[in-house]
Amino acid sequence: MEVSMGYMVVSVVLAYLAGSIPTAVWWGKRFHGVDIREHGSMNAGATNTFRVLGVRAGVPVLLIDMLKGFVPVRVLPAFSGLEPGTDEWIALRLVLALCTVLGHLYPVFAGFRGGKGIATSFGGVVALHPGVALICFIVFGLVLWTARFVSLASLIAALCFPLAVIFVYREDSILLQYFSVALCLLVFYTHRQNIGRLRRGEENRLTLASRNDDQR
Repeated sequence: MEVSMGYMVVSVVLAYLAGSIPTAVWWGKRFHGVDIREHGSMNAGATNTFRVLGVRAGVPVLLIDMLKGFVPVRVLPAFSGLEPGTDEWIALRLVLALCTVLGHLYPVFAGFRGGKGIATSFGGVVALHPGVALICFIVFGLVLWTARFVSLASLIAALCFPLAVIFVYREDSILLQYFSVALCLLVFYTHRQNIGRLRRGEENRLTLASRNDDQR
């Protein structure tokens, strides 16, 4: 059974709009009177929220950004009429995951100035393949714990995504294999400036806001 073109268009738009929710921007403005894009790394993502506004702002932003990637991929295909496990069903889920990430990178609700998509990508990977997501999460945590560079942890976790799909789980889906490589490359693209700073020894280690949230 094929999904209708109308449903595909609606699903893609909904996934993009979900990804476009500028969590860090809206949270910072609503609860702290701060446009997160004007502080710290100027990035509208969870990491900069932790750095500028602290844990009490960073945690909800992180969780919501993850849900932005998880919910569309998990929910929308259930109404498509496609048989789970078929190439069409897998393709729809992969397209939706990509749309949520693109929405986060280029959010229509925030002047197309978004974050780098790590949390939203991770949410999508959790929906697509929990086992692979767990491997990426463990690698991310270990690198962050030892090196204290979020960017480096993100890059290495991104590398682990296609490696885990292809060599650990030996997934047969060519579409999933291609998607894992494409998402990895996208992460490297969004972190190209971080890569330059890492090479020059200029990248900032993870630090949290030292001021009390109530003072903001």
